[in-house]
Amino acid sequence: MRRDRSALTERGDIREVVEHELQSQAAGLLERLIFLSDGVFGIAMTLLVVELTVPEVTSGVTTDLAERLWALGPKYLSYAVSFLVIASYWRSHQRIFSYIIRADNRLAWLNVLLLMCIAFQPFPTSVLGSYDTATSVTLYAGTLSVTGVIVLLLWVYATRGHRLVSPNLNHRLIEHHTWRAASAPLVFLASIGIAQVNPTAAELSWLSIAVLMLVLRWLYRDTPEYSG
Repeated sequence: MRRDRSALTERGDIREVVEHELQSQAAGLLERLIFLSDGVFGIAMTLLVVELTVPEVTSGVTTDLAERLWALGPKYLSYAVSFLVIASYWRSHQRIFSYIIRADNRLAWLNVLLLMCIAFQPFPTSVLGSYDTATSVTLYAGTLSVTGVIVLLLWVYATRGHRLVSPNLNHRLIEHHTWRAASAPLVFLASIGIAQVNPTAAELSWLSIAVLMLVLRWLYRDTPEYSG
């Protein structure tokens, strides 16, 4: 009888050790994902400025310089828009991971897919800054649509059944951030259709994302993060 109790005690101790080790590994993976993500977001934002090259002009001709700098206007605009978009996705990523308390392999790979899209962003930004066409807008909006969908998948995967978040995380807060994550890809997808008729109108439609965010913030105001 004593041997049985001793064996059960040992099994319990081993189980606790294994569970503690798994929790430590999950916490370590989560920390590494956050560090890696911050680095990729920062590099992508920095690479956006590479396309803003100094124009070559005839020595001493200041009017020529002014004209060439003015001609770079579309590149300045695409740089500013992309910088703000990547910054907003970084903020969304930061917000999502502030609620995640542990990570697993699937979350890690979803995060890798997101970072792949973020790292790719300087390319469609360069194309959009050089060509104001339906094709360039489609490439740009399509890239950001895929990026937004992956952000949404990250959040849904982590919160479904409170898989990777606290069991006390408020359901209404989860709903709020689900709609927030879905808003951007929906707008970018819609703008692809608009771009086939009017590329400029498609670009202007992206401003509606900010309006949607304000509406959602108002609808879900005073929502507590955790339920009692």
